[in-house]
Amino acid sequence: MKLQAHLNLNTPIIQAPMAGASNADFVIKACELGVLGSLGAGMMSPTQIHDEIAKIKTGTDKAFNINLMILDKTLTERYTDPMPQWLVKLYDELGVSPKLDDKPAHAFDEQFAVLLTNPVPVASFTFGILTSEQVHALHAVDTLVIGTANSVAEVLAWQAIGADAVVVQGMEAGGHQGGWLSQNDEKLDTLTLLKLAKNASYIPLIGAGGIASRENVKTILDGGADLVAVGTAFLTTHESPISPLWKQKLLNATGNDTHLTRLYSGKWARGVITGYMERFAHVDNDNLPIYPTLNAMTKPLRAYGASHQNTDFMSLWAGMGVEHCRDESMSELIQRLA
Repeated sequence: MKLQAHLNLNTPIIQAPMAGASNADFVIKACELGVLGSLGAGMMSPTQIHDEIAKIKTGTDKAFNINLMILDKTLTERYTDPMPQWLVKLYDELGVSPKLDDKPAHAFDEQFAVLLTNPVPVASFTFGILTSEQVHALHAVDTLVIGTANSVAEVLAWQAIGADAVVVQGMEAGGHQGGWLSQNDEKLDTLTLLKLAKNASYIPLIGAGGIASRENVKTILDGGADLVAVGTAFLTTHESPISPLWKQKLLNATGNDTHLTRLYSGKWARGVITGYMERFAHVDNDNLPIYPTLNAMTKPLRAYGASHQNTDFMSLWAGMGVEHCRDESMSELIQRLA
């Protein structure tokens, strides 16, 4: 199966799903320009997901993708750890009384159920793996299933349960690493991971991580990918819903200005280095609360940064291709990539 033809895409490009940085209008625009628009819905309630899907279906008849984060119920129902003392002291210093949500994240099973009652052309998943039964249920409503992997073992796991394709995400990628088997494995670059996965599997592969120029796109496609997923470069387009402050930081950054950190969410994620990341770089990663507990605990901190126009406390997710970001329309971006 050739993914581009199957999805009827004009380009071999996926607008990567980015939770908190995409919405229905953004996805519709991407779809109408010939790429696979993707909604990062992992932090949305089931009702929000349903409403966004309905809006996308009204706005385009093209294929689109809904992305969810697979999290065990035990992780979403209760906080796994108390708030670290260093974070408590930071809130005190800022004069912030952090009000935490009752639960650290929405229940995955309830989010997943929306995909069966309001089916979508493509569903992609990160942070874990579906069961074979869940894959069959999606196939029964004509949904293409895409997994995410940071290792060959994860690619093979998705292949084994009947997924239709896998995103192979290299260490250059902005935002969260989508794998789940081991947080501490050596991080591989996109091209190396792609070639290793190509040799070990037969499932269609999608290259992701640091892809922000036409040369990047060609390199990854020549390396054996069926499609490429581009995230960071879409964030500085005129249609992007992120804050002007975040956009400006991306437009001024290079790949050397980004770093992988677990300090915001408990899970490895790449972003532009902030004062918060520098100040607490000494904190032992092994003692951090895990995702989504720490992510929920730093939500008031990130909100404080945004409301006070202080990027030191914001999570400025960005990949290593950030130096290729431009102040341009989405149409201009796609033209220069494809």
